[in-house]
Amino acid sequence: MKRALTMAASLLALAAAPAAAQDIAITDVTVVTGDGSEPIENGSVVVRGGKVVYAGHAENMPAVPAGISVDGGGRWVTPGLFATMTNLGLWDVGAVRESNDIRAGGSPFSAALDVAPVVNPASQHILIHRAAGITRAAVAGAASGSIFAGQGAIIDLGSDAQAVTRPRAFQVVELGEGGARLAGGSRASAQALFRNALLEAGEFERNGTITSPGGGRGITRQGDDIGIDSRMARTARDRASDVLLTRFDAAALVPVARGEQPLYVLVERAADIRSALALKQEFPRLDMVLVGASEGWLVASEIAAAGVPVIADGLDDLPQGFDQLASTQSNIGRMVKAGVKVAINAAAMENPRNLNQYAGNLVALTRIPGADGLSWGQAFAAISSVPAAISGMGGKAGVLAPGAMGDLVIWDGDPLEVGSMPVKVFIDGVEQPLDNHQSRLKERYRDLDESDLPKAYDW
Repeated sequence: MKRALTMAASLLALAAAPAAAQDIAITDVTVVTGDGSEPIENGSVVVRGGKVVYAGHAENMPAVPAGISVDGGGRWVTPGLFATMTNLGLWDVGAVRESNDIRAGGSPFSAALDVAPVVNPASQHILIHRAAGITRAAVAGAASGSIFAGQGAIIDLGSDAQAVTRPRAFQVVELGEGGARLAGGSRASAQALFRNALLEAGEFERNGTITSPGGGRGITRQGDDIGIDSRMARTARDRASDVLLTRFDAAALVPVARGEQPLYVLVERAADIRSALALKQEFPRLDMVLVGASEGWLVASEIAAAGVPVIADGLDDLPQGFDQLASTQSNIGRMVKAGVKVAINAAAMENPRNLNQYAGNLVALTRIPGADGLSWGQAFAAISSVPAAISGMGGKAGVLAPGAMGDLVIWDGDPLEVGSMPVKVFIDGVEQPLDNHQSRLKERYRDLDESDLPKAYDW
């Protein structure tokens, strides 16, 4: 029995061990580097040790060891797509409360909510989106009991058990129409709550210290992770007067007040965008990112002058509320033309796996008189290198460049065309399985022989 248990434990350890990165050289492909440039025909890509070594014209490809070169057969190779503002791994069935960790309306906490510990790497939504070519994603909950939704995380969609690559990567606050509803019915209340929260966080900061890269109080920061404030990690004396924020929420907002943690601000109408930018003048250390921005094109020059990036809805052509009356499909194109850094917002889609289709539609807009879209390279960058850069992973993800992560996708055609599908997906140089419940159901019901037992009994 003991021997059997030992063998079983060994097998489990092997199953849990991450797969080794593959050294691979792919030739005879159209290469997309993801940096905004146009596709490179007759190109090649080399990945070694989980990192990109080369991506470009085939004639300049460095020598590679025998046995790692693969003929791409004229297919397309791109960096993995980066889906920003998703809820991947936070839910299974939306209507089943027990399987849904997106909202926490009954929680006493808001800014302190941290999605990193609850991301489920085995979620079918992660598997399905991996098969669509998405290799990295920004994950966040939704604001429900407060204007603050909490701290989002960056995940990879690999098949291993460690999905979260950057916990506490950003904080989310909802202003505008949504924030007004959560704050008591008025935008004025949302603004007051937000200003009070930052002032409380600043006061709280003066009464203690968050952990630093070199150690200090509390839990040591690792890499580019935002450290946990010591007052969230162990018993500590409360402040003399808590006005609106709990001790945990105030501590969670300290990195935001310091400008160390990006603040994603959900706003749509032009007036709300201007109000958000004005807050940056009052709190100059804020590292602000606008999310949604359906009327961003009306204030594009002001956004560009403030140097604030935008995660914008892809193709809003009709208003879904009174704060989106000026919605237009040209929104992203016009903001980019004004010099704004813009990524496509996956949260605005029913299925984030349609990111490449939305990007393709922005290319098509360039052919419509009077409309403003994006070039092919710009559109692909809006779902790869730009969201990666906004998420703090510029040059590491969303690009095929020397030293970048070995996240790449081999497509059977132009990835911005509706009918194109990934053939292979690599994350950190490891080839990933592409099967999921949907693909297995497709195969299960491909055979419709009525003489067989019902499929429920066909195993």
